[in-house]
Amino acid sequence: MTDERERQQYIDEIQSLREQLLQAQKLSTVGALASSVTHEFNNILTTVINYAKMGLRHKNNETREKAFNKILTAGQRASKITTGMLSYARNGSERREAMDLVDLVEDVLVLVEKDLQIHRVRLQTHVEGRPFAEVNASQIQQVLLNMIINARQAMEGGGRLDIGIRANPETNCAELSIRDSGHGIPGDQLRKIFDQFYTTKTADEAGQGGTGLGLALAREVIESHHGRLRVDSAVGKGTTFTLKFPLVVESASQSSPKIRNSSLTAPASK
Repeated sequence: MTDERERQQYIDEIQSLREQLLQAQKLSTVGALASSVTHEFNNILTTVINYAKMGLRHKNNETREKAFNKILTAGQRASKITTGMLSYARNGSERREAMDLVDLVEDVLVLVEKDLQIHRVRLQTHVEGRPFAEVNASQIQQVLLNMIINARQAMEGGGRLDIGIRANPETNCAELSIRDSGHGIPGDQLRKIFDQFYTTKTADEAGQGGTGLGLALAREVIESHHGRLRVDSAVGKGTTFTLKFPLVVESASQSSPKIRNSSLTAPASK
């Protein structure tokens, strides 16, 4: 009986440490984005202040309406970023539900767009349909953010990042792909990149990368969703990570009309 209690205690401690590790990795990602998000908020505040001054200076209705619309748009952008950061940073439950993967990726890109621009990375999105998968949104967002930041770090001096979303009817899977034009991963290292504490790089100034935990945790998360994580890489040509999840049917509550500005409803260049 004592052995069984000790065993359960060890299991509980391991689970607690795993949750702490996931949260630490999540906060590390937030730290990597802090500079670019602060830069974007500064731009938003500049817009709000300048158009508020314009609205106060000019008395005609047309100019004031233009100023109010610009202020409203800037405020909505700030609200979306803040909501995304708070949602991502908070501790998440283990709950999973049918999610529109286009919406999920769009919420991630809101957080990284400015970071990619600052580092001269061109973003291209490719969307085929609206695939749904049963996922824990917070966990999958964490995986995607880590992979996007890894891709950006692999493109020193800039490059191109391609994000793909599609339903594959042949395998009955929803697929998310992250492809960069970076330096690639040598074959002898490619076999080890999912091993815990194995890394090919040092941590950057924000402390992101170099721990050897990001990809190991990513594979654990994907496999816990009954999915698969695949990597293809060629030295000098870049790397592609593909996340595959079992497709599910859209739920009735999610099939109702939604009011939102989607930047991923068609292939777009940003």
